[in-house]
Amino acid sequence: PGLETKAKLVETVRGAVDQYARIFVFQVENMRNNKLKAVRDKWSHSRFFIGKNRVLSKALGSTEEEEYSEGLSMVAKCLRNECGLLVTNQSSEEVLTYFSQLAEPDFARTGGVATDTVVLGEGPLPDFGHSMEPQLRQLGLPASLVRGVVTLVKEHTVCQKGETLTSEQARILKLLGHQQAEFKLQLVASWDKEGGKFTLLKEQKEQQEGGSAGEEED
Repeated sequence: PGLETKAKLVETVRGAVDQYARIFVFQVENMRNNKLKAVRDKWSHSRFFIGKNRVLSKALGSTEEEEYSEGLSMVAKCLRNECGLLVTNQSSEEVLTYFSQLAEPDFARTGGVATDTVVLGEGPLPDFGHSMEPQLRQLGLPASLVRGVVTLVKEHTVCQKGETLTSEQARILKLLGHQQAEFKLQLVASWDKEGGKFTLLKEQKEQQEGGSAGEEED
C-alpha cells in the first residue's frame, strides 16, 4: 500500500501541475498544525502538498531529463527540511503579499531558540496563585511562599537570547505569557508554467526547530 500511496501522490501532484499556473515552495517555521490548517482553508482555491519531500521531488522530476515540465527540477532541488508546495492560479503578487504578512506569534517549544533574554526580578509574582509555587520550584525558579504570595527569593534568568530552550524554560515562558516563536511560511522559490520560469526567492534556512510536519495533501 505504501508504494500505491506514493504513486497516487505523484499522480496528484502532476495533475495539479497540469491544472494550475504556478508553484511556490515554502519553508515552515515553527510548525503548528492548527495554524497551517487555517492557511489551507483560506487558500482552498489552491493546492498544498506538505511533507514527503522525496515523493514530491519524484513527481516534479529531480533532473532535467526526468522533469515533468520545463524548470521543475529546479523546484525539486528546493524540497528539503520542513517545506511544502503551494500550487495555485493566484497571481505572484497576491501570493507574495499574503505570505509576507503571515506571521503569528506563538509560544516557543522545547528545542526552539530564545529570541529575547528574560530576567525575573526578586520579589512577588502576583500573577501566580499560591498553589503554583511547587510547580514553579520544580521548573527551577527560586520561588517560595511569603505571606501566601508566590515570591522569587532572588533574581532569576529564565533564558538568554539565542540559546536553545529546555522543556523547563519553554514551560516557564508559557506560564509567563512570553511568546518567543513565530509561525511563518517563508517563500523559497517560485515556478511559472509559462516559459517554465524558475525564481529563487530566498536562500533556504537550515531548520532550527525539529519535528517533522508529517502532513499529507488533502
